[in-house]
Amino acid sequence: MRIAALATLATINVFTLVAGIAVARMLPLRLAALRVPTVAAAPVVGAGAVLPSGAQGGELPTAGRLRSAVAAPLSALRAQISVLIADPATGQVLLSDDGTRLMTPASTAKLVTAAAALGVLGGDARFSTRVVRGAAPGSIVLVGGGDPTLAVHPYPAGEYPQPATLAALAAQAARALKSAASSTVSLGYDTSLYTGPDMAPGWPDGYVSSGNVTAIVSLEVDQGRLTASGAPEDSDDPGNLRPRATDPAGQAAASFAALLAADGIRVTGAPVAQAAPAHSPVIASVASPPLSAIVAQMLQESNNVIAENLARQVALAVGAPASFADAAAALSAELGRLGITGGIRMSDGSGLSPDDAVAPATLVGVLQRAVADPGLRPLLGGLPVAGFSGTLSAGQSIFGGIGGAALGSVRAKTGNLDTVTALAGLAYDSSGAMLAFAIMADDVPTAELPAAAKAIDAAATALAGCGCRLPTPAATTYGGDSELRNGAP
Repeated sequence: MRIAALATLATINVFTLVAGIAVARMLPLRLAALRVPTVAAAPVVGAGAVLPSGAQGGELPTAGRLRSAVAAPLSALRAQISVLIADPATGQVLLSDDGTRLMTPASTAKLVTAAAALGVLGGDARFSTRVVRGAAPGSIVLVGGGDPTLAVHPYPAGEYPQPATLAALAAQAARALKSAASSTVSLGYDTSLYTGPDMAPGWPDGYVSSGNVTAIVSLEVDQGRLTASGAPEDSDDPGNLRPRATDPAGQAAASFAALLAADGIRVTGAPVAQAAPAHSPVIASVASPPLSAIVAQMLQESNNVIAENLARQVALAVGAPASFADAAAALSAELGRLGITGGIRMSDGSGLSPDDAVAPATLVGVLQRAVADPGLRPLLGGLPVAGFSGTLSAGQSIFGGIGGAALGSVRAKTGNLDTVTALAGLAYDSSGAMLAFAIMADDVPTAELPAAAKAIDAAATALAGCGCRLPTPAATTYGGDSELRNGAP
């Protein structure tokens, strides 16, 4: 079992290295300037037995050796630190220093959303945007299906995945209308798929104006990203930190009306928000890329809009309303179905909320489950690769300085808020051991956030560079944790 799992991980490693070079793109510092409250310093209820035990094949790294590897890089951090390292092939916990403590996850929470979405929907799932006949004669309704990658026009050649577009949808609709001898319509747009507020209750002010997210609705284009003139960007540009659309559904409908006009269909009046009639005939439809590709895009870019939409799709798939609260509950429930229980308290799907709390053990449990479950493998393939892709590439985030032994051998999800840095993923060490890890720091002084990310990068690099099956040296300490001070194996 262990050999098969490691073979799978090695194959994914080669694939992602090649793909990573192709998809690397620029992501500047994003959330570090936002003032966000953090969880309490006192221990709280953590994860239960999230990792199943299993037979080992050969020696595994010792706790003392692993602790020594990460202690030196983390020793200067003035923060609350929690670490958990495990064998992803068997689930055996190799080192846990406060590993079941609930911590603010920031964007490492997207691992939870990815696993839940793949688990309940499957990697081949697609999300459709439709045009249906309206209740009144001569009316049509644009119906949002929660496709987080929908765009107005095709993206530039070479960008992947290529999204479904309103341009293609309008061309279909125009052909259908003309075949019915209709050249003038009124246009409505339906966002009723989602319920509740379009911004999470715990989100600080400024997330839309800082370009980190748009209002979460079931109809939007380009994730609400805008050009300098205020038009949809028509490009997958994570580095665009301009203020996003405040009415993404209305903007999508206006764009669709303009496209219809270009295709010879006159739209009377402005588009109106309205529910589509039940069982109304569909005259046009476009479908998103497969979920597997959307998950990879979300993880590579740390895309908040994609994450929030996928969380709602999980809720819908289990028969729950598509609200922030119900989506968060559905994520936790789906993790339970996957065998990962406890150690999670979510209020959104992206990790933007300071109210989110996830234990390192839970994140490592997600990674271990992705190794064991072929249906979750797109999660592993979508992780940024150190030095090559996503938020682990140079200049793309505060974690982009990772290098040395980590290059190509560490793939991980990054996370940062104003006082939070976290990294969770896989490292292949120099002795041949594959390690699943989560390193989370909270209560980091804001001015020290880049240094904290650099320290966590260094800890992941140390894991990749250590021959952790060697005899245990004298342990060093970090962060004031008693379990680290005594150097217990």
